[in-house]
Amino acid sequence: MSNERLLPLKRSFPPVVNADTRLLLLGSLPGEESLSQERYYANPRNHFWRLMSEVIGTDLAPLSYEDRLKTLLDKRVGLWDAIGSASRRGSLDVAIREHRPNALEGLAQSLPELRAVGFNGGTSARIGTKELAGFNRLALVPLPSSSPAYTLPFEKKLEAWLTLRKFL
Repeated sequence: MSNERLLPLKRSFPPVVNADTRLLLLGSLPGEESLSQERYYANPRNHFWRLMSEVIGTDLAPLSYEDRLKTLLDKRVGLWDAIGSASRRGSLDVAIREHRPNALEGLAQSLPELRAVGFNGGTSARIGTKELAGFNRLALVPLPSSSPAYTLPFEKKLEAWLTLRKFL
């Protein structure tokens, strides 16, 4: 048996969406800190909440996690991950092995107002674009990763992420 088969299986969280969701943001798979806290983007060095604050025009930083999610939903933004389960040591996407995608097509079909899917990073884009290839009604938007491991300056990340405003 290979060492990769001995790696722990990690699973994504349930989607955070409602019938009004117009923009769905997909990560790859929650990192160690997010998994341990059972919260999307729990690593305080991750730029996700700061980027989304700029996109939606509401400061999410001072809010509780539950209020952050509620605010995103109120702004018609949903969250999920492209990967449903995978083996991985640590938090880096390059360490993902034996992944199984989430049921992105089924979720997209269940969201009548959905207009766009933003992919938070290359792994999410590679997997999610393949899973959603048949949805001509959706804009599929690759984004630079909000992860602190992706060292693109924040201002450059923000420039790309602000393109999401047109879908709100």
